[in-house]
Amino acid sequence: MRQTISILLLLIASISINAQGYTNPVIKGFNPDPSVCRVGDDYYLVTSSFQYFPGVPLYHSKDLVNWEQIGHVLTRESQLYLKGANSGGGIYAPTIRHHNGKFYMITTNVSTVGNFIVTTEDIRGEWSDPIPVNVGGIDPSLFWDEDGKCWYTGSADGGIVLCEVNPDTGEVLSTPKRVWDGTGGRWPEAPHIYKKDGWYYLMIAEGGTEFGHNETIARSRYIEGPYDPAPHNPILAHYKAATQTNPIQGVGHADLVQAHDGSWWLVCLGFRTQSGMHHLLGRETFLAPVRWDKGAWPVVNGTGDIALDMDVSTLPQKPFPIRPDRYEFDEEKLGNEWSWLRNPDMSKYVLENGSLRLYGTGTDLDLLSESPTFVGLRQQDISFTAETCVKLEKARNDDKAGVTVFMDSGAHYDIYLTKKGAKWYVGIRYAMGVLKHVEEELAGGSKVYFRITGDPDFYRFWYSEDGKEYKQLGANHTRYLSSETIGGFTGIMLGLWAQSQSEKGWAEFEYFEYKQM
Repeated sequence: MRQTISILLLLIASISINAQGYTNPVIKGFNPDPSVCRVGDDYYLVTSSFQYFPGVPLYHSKDLVNWEQIGHVLTRESQLYLKGANSGGGIYAPTIRHHNGKFYMITTNVSTVGNFIVTTEDIRGEWSDPIPVNVGGIDPSLFWDEDGKCWYTGSADGGIVLCEVNPDTGEVLSTPKRVWDGTGGRWPEAPHIYKKDGWYYLMIAEGGTEFGHNETIARSRYIEGPYDPAPHNPILAHYKAATQTNPIQGVGHADLVQAHDGSWWLVCLGFRTQSGMHHLLGRETFLAPVRWDKGAWPVVNGTGDIALDMDVSTLPQKPFPIRPDRYEFDEEKLGNEWSWLRNPDMSKYVLENGSLRLYGTGTDLDLLSESPTFVGLRQQDISFTAETCVKLEKARNDDKAGVTVFMDSGAHYDIYLTKKGAKWYVGIRYAMGVLKHVEEELAGGSKVYFRITGDPDFYRFWYSEDGKEYKQLGANHTRYLSSETIGGFTGIMLGLWAQSQSEKGWAEFEYFEYKQM
């Protein structure tokens, strides 16, 4: 009897797992321009990283819903040179593909080398040094046809270009040909080619990566065209009247994948709005089912839009362990979720005795010329609380360390501990372009606890001398750090940072805690 009950419970659990929907975004926080490929029943996804190092976050999934970051593609300066890159520079729009036992990632470093490919046979190992592809433009993609030829597509000069390439050498084997200009939306970009039922489908993004962003598609019997657009374009858009109040906006820059059960799915970027029509988390990764009948056009989620709560059938869900809310800094190295600005000097970051030690330099967060002492995590939720404890050791006059709500070198809110003469102060500074403001007040000593809370409209900054009783030091509007206000293509990073003109002292962070509210 007990065995029968156990079997029934297992069957019920199996049915539940297979039938449940999911919540968008499937990868929260700044993770734009997703590209996905399947190898057996494993799925791998990459996103853009812009001025952050390492470059191109790499995710793994068994069900397309639950994703685990397993590393980065670009982990060495020889692969990723970012000197001077800001939130509009660095790495744009990667595409990941798998062919004949090898993974290929093609992307653009708009600050230096342009388009390039890196490869690996071990998805969890090191990738090759860059293989340049001398075709101008951005948003490159690769497609292997049935005859073994590899085709490059990209966005250049206001249209989509195509040419044959050797993906192992980067050699361009045919003259780039303009094959489609889209349906009239500005910035036709992010092309991907798929072959199904004897048709070549060319899917692109249009409208700019803003509120008017959308996804369109065309097809041809021949890879070099001509391509005829779908009669119901765009196939994904939220700029219409029916979706103008959808909390997800700016959807587009999509990639398609056929699951191991034969179903089709689409990953795309979008952003969640707050404080009116602003967004701060960056463009995130969303998922939608696709119906793609034989010889027909793909239909995204039945209606061409997506939702936060998706009540659809999924693959059997296989979640990964939940990331802890609190980092105790007792590991040998920081996890894959941490990022640095540009090319960091890793000798300035030391994990020791259960704390993260940061050695400050004279490079402030405002400067683009070098990499400041900064390491951060993506803000993943509109409402959150974050805490840390920092102590300054051997500090000299005007040394600083604390936490930053960082969107860009010209747009960040910082709470910090500093020494002036023989006294200690806690301070807060707001950098909003040319507008900067600093508030400071006396602190009790060289150790302080900081707390930041965020909601749709405000960031609030708190400090405590004992970790129990907190005093609010300041607050400022979220919208002044939004993409709509300051531009750029990234999202908020919550960063631990240190600065020292003398470079004699250091900051020790005992822990970092982040919780959704």
